[in-house]
Amino acid sequence: MNNNKKNYRKLEHSTEEKACINSGYISNHVSSPSLHSSNTRFKFLAASSNPPALVCLSHLRWDFVYQRPQHLLTRCAKERPVFFIEEPIFGSYPASRMEISRRESGVWVVVPHLPEGLSAEAVAAAQQLLIDELFAEQEIYQYILWYYTPMAMSFTRHLKPIAVVYDCMDELSLFAGAPPALKKCEAELFKCADLVFTGGQSLYESKVNQHPNVYAFPSSIDRAHFAQARNFTGEPADQADILHPRLGFFGVIDERMDLDLLSGIAQARPDWHLVIIGPVVKIDPAILPRQENIHYLGGKSYQELPTYVAGWNVALLPFAHNESTRFISPTKTPEYLAAGKPVVSTSIRDVVRPYGQLGLVRIADTVTEFVAATEEAMNQNHASNWLAQVDAFLAQTSWDSTWGRMIQLVESAMSDRVGLASGQENGIIAPVQAAKRSAVKRSTSIVASDFVSKD
Repeated sequence: MNNNKKNYRKLEHSTEEKACINSGYISNHVSSPSLHSSNTRFKFLAASSNPPALVCLSHLRWDFVYQRPQHLLTRCAKERPVFFIEEPIFGSYPASRMEISRRESGVWVVVPHLPEGLSAEAVAAAQQLLIDELFAEQEIYQYILWYYTPMAMSFTRHLKPIAVVYDCMDELSLFAGAPPALKKCEAELFKCADLVFTGGQSLYESKVNQHPNVYAFPSSIDRAHFAQARNFTGEPADQADILHPRLGFFGVIDERMDLDLLSGIAQARPDWHLVIIGPVVKIDPAILPRQENIHYLGGKSYQELPTYVAGWNVALLPFAHNESTRFISPTKTPEYLAAGKPVVSTSIRDVVRPYGQLGLVRIADTVTEFVAATEEAMNQNHASNWLAQVDAFLAQTSWDSTWGRMIQLVESAMSDRVGLASGQENGIIAPVQAAKRSAVKRSTSIVASDFVSKD
């Protein structure tokens, strides 16, 4: 995918602007004249036939690991412009600049590059100037703000979107290295958001009383992509020589992984081979267990994953029980199942329900329990009723249907805002829009809960 990058535009600040930023002269609330003029045009453009752009503020890199944001926003890009704004990269730059490149999916990836040594206030001010210039250059007049990181509030609170969505995919405040200001920024985001989506049921239960419009959209699945693993016969070169039986994992390797459990399984069963795929982040690679039967193959592209999973006997979810895993809903759970692989997981809440309760995934926490559950999984008859149950369950959801329900709610929120603005200008309230929103909420709540309704 990186080979298809096209450098579209670089927005840079001059040395003089950088000096202003460093001195604190540029306020957190100063926006460019071009953006001010664009925002005043909102009421004239509200009825435009062109769909509003979606501007996403993310703590994740687009080209890092293909997960929830990529699944949703590639679908969004089929119907409207999408700008994915990453966190800044700091370096020995003479000036602040914004690099913009387009992916095959149509998503524009926007990366701020800022000089090192700026204060938090100066970083926010620099990003605000860059995003204002981006909006002016790309003529972004109508737009939805879609947040993955509440920290982006520090440089976007001056914007005037036609809808605000907080897609809360993780409880970031519980992750290692979380910024101290994150909870405060999240509280501010809750106040201005029209909608809050959560990446799992447990996270929904944590957030539902913090906002009037919270919806659970658990991890979904591209079934056809991972179902390819059921028919692959070849082997990737770096996995071909690893002996069977193989226990596999793909995903980010960080503080959420139970390294002691991984080591214990490898020690208890030296005849088993553990294949670990993914980048190592936020932890020292030196602390990873290094038994001869543990194989770290590094990161792989989303397209490659089915070819690796095809060669596994059992798929693993060896997550630790700590603050960072308290609310996680691993997307890889349905992906493993779509590949037709038996799964053994620690008792992560959003895996236990519904997957464990429905008998689709085996749950174990200790080394002894994990080894026993894995032995059972390897002896499982893949042609048994289990696979039919998996397919019936996965047929209930897809990233296409998840996005469809999300955008239905977003469109209702946009309609509410336009109706409210019109009603205020005419001295009346817009009860029709409010009633429509209420109906959409009731309808979508039922559909969105179907995925977890059996717990």
